[in-house]
Amino acid sequence: MILELDFTDETPIYMQIRNQIVMGIADGRLSAGERLPTLRSLANEAGINMMTANKAYALLKQEGYITSDRRSGAAVCGGKTGGDISEKVLNGLKMLAAEAKLSGVSKQSFLNSCAEIYDRLEAGK
Repeated sequence: MILELDFTDETPIYMQIRNQIVMGIADGRLSAGERLPTLRSLANEAGINMMTANKAYALLKQEGYITSDRRSGAAVCGGKTGGDISEKVLNGLKMLAAEAKLSGVSKQSFLNSCAEIYDRLEAGK
């Protein structure tokens, strides 16, 4: 697993790690059951504090994207079932739609962009 962290970005490092792992799961680069680096290994390879790595993994576990235990470490969970949009995802989408609207993006352009991104994730790109 290769993470590209931007230490100049305003997004916290733990959130960059979380987002990249979620994207990796969504586009198929990370598959169900695949082992993730240990916290110590992740922290050392990324040049970050172990507590930052722990915060990212804890968030991923809380959201149901990974499982972890002391003996076998962290692993990717299978995809969620049900197909319903969670309240958290819906709120994020509402914010994106509001920002797009305020930026002058048309509804059709916004929908086309969403469809294109979704299609890329399904294709594993």
